[in-house]
Amino acid sequence: MASLLLLAAGLSSCHIYQKFELPVEQNSVVADYSRAIENQDSVGLGYIGWEEVFTDPQLQVYIRKALAENVNLDNARLNIDQARAQLKGAKLSYFPSLALQPNGGTAAYTGMPSGANWNWTYTIPLAASWEIDAFAKILNRKRGAKAAVEQAEAYQQAVRSQIICGVASTYYTLVLLHQQLNLTKRTSEIWKDQVETMKLMKDAARTNEAAVVQSEANYYSVMASIPQLEQQIELTNNAFSLLLNTYPQEWKVTSDLTFNLPEEALSGTPVSYLATRPDIKAAEKSLAAAFYTTNSARAAFYPSLVISAQGGFTNLVGSIVKNPGEWFLQLAGSLTAPIFSRGQNIATLEAAKAAQAQALNNFTYAVLSASADVSNALVKINKANQQREFVSKQIDSLEKSVEYTNDLFQLTQSATYLEVLTARSSLLQAQLSALSCWHSGVAGMIEYYQAVGGGR
Repeated sequence: MASLLLLAAGLSSCHIYQKFELPVEQNSVVADYSRAIENQDSVGLGYIGWEEVFTDPQLQVYIRKALAENVNLDNARLNIDQARAQLKGAKLSYFPSLALQPNGGTAAYTGMPSGANWNWTYTIPLAASWEIDAFAKILNRKRGAKAAVEQAEAYQQAVRSQIICGVASTYYTLVLLHQQLNLTKRTSEIWKDQVETMKLMKDAARTNEAAVVQSEANYYSVMASIPQLEQQIELTNNAFSLLLNTYPQEWKVTSDLTFNLPEEALSGTPVSYLATRPDIKAAEKSLAAAFYTTNSARAAFYPSLVISAQGGFTNLVGSIVKNPGEWFLQLAGSLTAPIFSRGQNIATLEAAKAAQAQALNNFTYAVLSASADVSNALVKINKANQQREFVSKQIDSLEKSVEYTNDLFQLTQSATYLEVLTARSSLLQAQLSALSCWHSGVAGMIEYYQAVGGGR
């Protein structure tokens, strides 16, 4: 009786039957995440379908193609199939195992009379074995396998989110490059006309050769940037082709620079959104799997109870060979308790505890990293919007400056050709800067959407 009480106390102390719960007492970050799950908003941005965020029809075609053909996403689906197969095997561990092992043979002995018949013996047994899960060994394996399935599903969602946002990010990079190229080409035409104007004014003795060659130098500087932009477009097209799992080719993009996220994009608290991030879910399930692995290592210190049965047909009854044979049935039970296994169980438990501590550290870091991702994306969006407002005002002023200096130079010659060239150069840089600000804001919004677990 005393031994049973000690065994019961030991079982309750090591919690081998306990389900996984987030260790909120051990870590303040985990406690914050646990509260975030409780306050999770089921209509938050992370649950919004990607079609509602990326409304550009051409982009939607590309995203669907990537989701259908991307190799990484297909591998993630196969990981789920593997994990589900492991879970199925863990569940079937509760059922008895059956085995058919027919055998037969004969023997000869020294001194047997010449011509004596050899007696053949045979047994056709069907053996069944059933492990009673009294100490949660199978239970913890099953729970660990289920956590692995959930981890694989979360990983698939993470890959899906990366693909969607990766396609959107590369697409809008192409939009930016095409806009920059078109602006540069339009500017080059203006500079070309400016060179011709300078030549005419020189012929009319209203300016000098220095103004002509300076205007030509600026024109060639603009023209030199065109091949560089075209090269960047080609490289980005190749990267985009790889995302879509196809051969390099040129991809059509929109000329519309509007990009709006739903109102949910900047509402709510970032911490509550972290609960929808698939990589956080995967890290949480990895921690759960490590927890059950530790439980399994603890359960290895307890006995294994196995009930077995064997029945079949044989002609060997005791030491008598009988033809025809007879049916037989055997029942047995065994209790195997580890006493000394050269420290293997202790070593396994210590390794499992260390792995569980690592999983907790990884989960904590994943939460902190995700929080930083959200904060970085919000800062990027806000600062890009602020910068774009100032650049827009700068462009308005520079357009007037170009008009005024050009008029002053051509009509009254109260402005120098250097002032004209400087004004035009400043305008081009400001226009390119405005495009960069637009792209920075778009990239920030895409990063924010992914940072809060979007991509469904």
